Amino acid sequence: MSDAETPPETEFDPVAPNTGEEFEPVDVFPDSDDFDLRPGADSCYKCSTCDTNCPVAEVDDDFPGPKFQGPEQWRLKQSDDDYTVDDSVMDCSNCMRCDNACPSGVPLSQMHNTARGEYVSEQMDKLSVEYIRNRILANYRTSAFFASKVPRLANFAMNFGPARWVMEKTLGVTSERDFPEFARQTFREWWADRGGQAASRENAREARERRGLPEDADKKVAYFHGCYSNYNTPEVGKAMVRVYEEFGYEVVAPEQKCSGTPMFANGMLDDARRHAETNVSSMSELVDEGYHAIASCTSCSMALRQEYPELFDIDGIDKVAENTFEAVEYLRIHEDLKGEVQAADVDGELAEEFAYHAPCHSRNQGLDRQAVELFRDLDGAEVEDVGDSCSGISGTYGWKEEKYEKSMEIGEEMFEHMEHAEGDTGMTECPTCAMQMEHGSGYEIRHPLELLEAALVE
Repeated sequence: MSDAETPPETEFDPVAPNTGEEFEPVDVFPDSDDFDLRPGADSCYKCSTCDTNCPVAEVDDDFPGPKFQGPEQWRLKQSDDDYTVDDSVMDCSNCMRCDNACPSGVPLSQMHNTARGEYVSEQMDKLSVEYIRNRILANYRTSAFFASKVPRLANFAMNFGPARWVMEKTLGVTSERDFPEFARQTFREWWADRGGQAASRENAREARERRGLPEDADKKVAYFHGCYSNYNTPEVGKAMVRVYEEFGYEVVAPEQKCSGTPMFANGMLDDARRHAETNVSSMSELVDEGYHAIASCTSCSMALRQEYPELFDIDGIDKVAENTFEAVEYLRIHEDLKGEVQAADVDGELAEEFAYHAPCHSRNQGLDRQAVELFRDLDGAEVEDVGDSCSGISGTYGWKEEKYEKSMEIGEEMFEHMEHAEGDTGMTECPTCAMQMEHGSGYEIRHPLELLEAALVE
C-alpha cells in the first residue's frame, strides 16, 4: 500500500456507559450496630507475633491462639451466616499481651471480648455447671459483699477443706488455692469512719500549707478502689489516700461497682455493662468538676481506659477514659515523685528487698518498669524485676479447676525468677497476680503504694 492510499475507515462503536442507573456497590459486610472491627481485621497480615506471645498457646497445644480468635474468626463470621463462635474462645485468659505484641495495632482483645460475649450470650448453656461457675467467679463483688458482713465466718468457710472439695467437684473451682481473706473492715467502712471527703479535704489543705502550695490549689482525684482493695486489701486503699493527701490532693471515693474485668474474661458483657454504667456516670460527673480518676489496680485502670470505650457506647465514656490514670503513674506525671523518693528512706517492716512482677495489664499501659525505676534510689529498700512473663492466673482463669495446671505452668518462669531474686517479699499492682505470686512462692506480697506510704508519709 502506498502512502497515497487511504485505508478504509473502521467504525469505533464503544459501549455507551450506563449513566441512567445508580451504581450500587456490593455490600460485602452488612451494616451492624456493633463496633466496626473490619479495619482491625484488615490490618492483620498473619505474622503470628500475637500467637508466639500468647502465654496460653505456649502451654496448651489445643488453643488456636489470638490470631484465630480475633481477625480470622471475625472474617469467618462475616462470610458465613451459619458460622458460630468456636468454643476455644473461652480458653483465652484475657491477659491482653497480644495487643501489646501486635505490630499492626490489631484490636485483638476487643475482638476476643466481643466474640466471647457472643458465645456466652447465644451459644452457652445457661444451666451448665461451667456457666454457673463462671457467673459466680465473674461477679466476685457480689459474693465479697456478703462475705464482708461476716468476714471471720467467711474466711473459715471458704478455706474449710471439705467445703473446698465440694466446690471443686460440683462447680469446678480448684481446691488447690487458698481463698484470699476478707478484711474485718472494708476500705469504704474505714473511709466513712475517717470522715470521708471532708477529712481528706482538710488533710490535703494541711499538706499544701506544709509544702508552701496555694491553699486553693486545684488538686483533687476520684479514687476507683475496685473490689479487691475494698473487701480484701484495704491497706492498699489506705496507702493510696494517705500518699495523695501528702502531696496535697483531696480524695473522693465515689459510688462505684466492679470495673468489669472478670466479666470481660468470662464473656458476661451484659453484667459488665451494668457495672460500667454506674462507674461512668459517677466518674464523668466528677471529671466535669475537675477530678481525675485514679485506680490502684492496673486491671481496673485498663478497663476504664481501654475496654469500656472499646465495648460500650455510654454517655461520658470517652471523657472518663481520657482522664483515668494508674495511681503511681499519675504522681509521676504531676509531681516530682522520683525526687521525693530519692530524698526519702524507709525502715521497719518495709525495709526489704522486693521481687517485683509487672502485671500484663500494666505492660499494656506502658507501666511495666515504673516501680523498678521509681524505687531504684530509695534508701532502705531494693526492687528487683523478676522478668516479663505472665503470672498465669489472669484473674478468674487460674481459679478454674480445668485451667489450674495450665496457669501454674504459665507462671513457672516467674516463680523461678522469684526464687533466684535477692528478696523474699513480692511486689505487684495486680491483686490476682499477687495471689499467684504468693501461691507459687510462699512470699508475702505488697503493693508499690504501700512502699510509697512507708517512705513519704510520716
